[in-house]
Amino acid sequence: MRTHYCGRVEATDQTVTLAGWVDRRRDHGGVVFLDVRDRTGVVQVVADPTVCATAAEVRNEYVVQVVGTVRPRPPESFNPKLATGALEVVATDLTVLNGVARQLPFPVSDTETVREEVRLKHRYLEMRGERLAGNLRLRGRLVQTIRRYLEDVGEFLEVETPMLCRSTPEGARDYLVPSRVHPGEWYALPQSPQLFKQLLMVGGIDRYYQIARCFRDEDLRADRQPEFTQLDMEMSFLSLEEILQFNEGLVKHVFRELKGIELPDFPRLTYAEAMERYGSDRPDTRFGLELQTVADLFAQSTFKVFAGAIAAGGTVKVLAVPGGDAAISNTRIKPGGDLANLVVQYGAKGLAYMRVKAEGEIDTIGALKDSLTPEIQAALLARTGATPGTLLLFGAGPKEIVNESLGRLRLFLGEELGLIDRQALNLLWVTDFPMFAWNPEAQRLEAMHHPFTSPHPDDLTKPLTVETRALAYDLVWNGIELGGGSLRIYRRDVQEKVFAAIGLSTAEAQEKFGFLLEAFEYGTPPHGGIAYGLDRWAMLLAGATSIRDVMAFPKTQQARDLLTDAPSAVADQQLRELHVRSVKA
Repeated sequence: MRTHYCGRVEATDQTVTLAGWVDRRRDHGGVVFLDVRDRTGVVQVVADPTVCATAAEVRNEYVVQVVGTVRPRPPESFNPKLATGALEVVATDLTVLNGVARQLPFPVSDTETVREEVRLKHRYLEMRGERLAGNLRLRGRLVQTIRRYLEDVGEFLEVETPMLCRSTPEGARDYLVPSRVHPGEWYALPQSPQLFKQLLMVGGIDRYYQIARCFRDEDLRADRQPEFTQLDMEMSFLSLEEILQFNEGLVKHVFRELKGIELPDFPRLTYAEAMERYGSDRPDTRFGLELQTVADLFAQSTFKVFAGAIAAGGTVKVLAVPGGDAAISNTRIKPGGDLANLVVQYGAKGLAYMRVKAEGEIDTIGALKDSLTPEIQAALLARTGATPGTLLLFGAGPKEIVNESLGRLRLFLGEELGLIDRQALNLLWVTDFPMFAWNPEAQRLEAMHHPFTSPHPDDLTKPLTVETRALAYDLVWNGIELGGGSLRIYRRDVQEKVFAAIGLSTAEAQEKFGFLLEAFEYGTPPHGGIAYGLDRWAMLLAGATSIRDVMAFPKTQQARDLLTDAPSAVADQQLRELHVRSVKA
């Protein structure tokens, strides 16, 4: 039906057959110009209605077949924006393969201003536009580049793991699938292939990867979907350092191939360092404005807010904002102001402030100013590097709350004050995550990542607590987590110890994970891995703001598919066959 793609027409004086959509039609009286588009691009077609009678009836988005001869465009009509801008096709035959029976809901050449719900309902039309089509091409190239590197350089084997699994709800909520042949029993769609890829290591597969579909029934954000895609990897007989180095090589290769960018080696921060300096385990290092601890300066302070926080085992930290004295008013800092409200959202009780004036004079509320001795003031200015015009914003309270609230404030001010270098590509490793977090509602420890992460060997000989470190690592790109992984537990005694720490009894551990514990008794090698959010990776490479912009058929933030109107009700007969009943709460 065609000999060439539209965007790949090159040689002149050849006869070609093209097929695609009419992107634009221009009637110049006696000659019709058509821009014909397929997934590779656009080429101009010149049609004489006396030769091709159908040229007079075609309209935008008609599907056509064109037979014609390629010739150079006249110099005055060159279009440098098109790969085919120096050529045109003189049509000798033009066939309408399918017309447009209804008015288009939006012009496919410009979808930027179209409401997202309209675009999602007619996603197949949006795909014809360059923005989404270009993103999908980039995503395809990303997957292709990854596969070639893993298979050719890393000697990885792609293995598919099951989609119908056992429910092990330790993280997000599962999507459940009722079994027809086993009444009253359920499958779960995988949140990740974690256990299966560990079993592949037991089986000697050695180096595994998969472009894996995963499902999580959780609240949605711009970078979350109920179904998403991971690049999933697992490796045996590699140390943590070797795993990090290999993955760094993979990411550098992707940037080199897709963007022509040579990345430097990735810096590393421990979790503790990242939280101390940035208040986040995924720090955006494209700008400064780091958090600084000043609790030692105020340990004997008469300012009760600071002294009370320190006495209760908390901390005092400060953000030094250059130029903030002029840019940020007191109204925004005081209770009810937007900056105060921001930190309150993350558990803080509010903000204290100091304004550094000329000659190092401090302007602040009376109680805080009265507590400043000349020694404390001098030490504070020296530590923060504050100069006249600097605004000092303080957080006081439990360390976790101070870090979280000031970390969020740091990001907000970085955006507002234009401190972020938009051209920077800052990738870094965050390592040594805590093994556990404390769940106050359940009054027990829970795994920070998942309970199959290996504890740090230096901490394994001690009781497992919130202080226990994990051999876990995340790769962070400009403040966004690109992927995360860990060395895994590969001994039954260690896995049982971790299960016990998170409150699983021996019987519960056996019932839920007996197959894994048994496998560990048959010579399991040391292994570790990582999973990358492929949708997120494609989003960042494309410069998009939502993973919906790089997915062919995404759901809305309410987890609905507007195109097919899913989820939807099903017939009672289907429910009876599955031995379930649907009851609205």
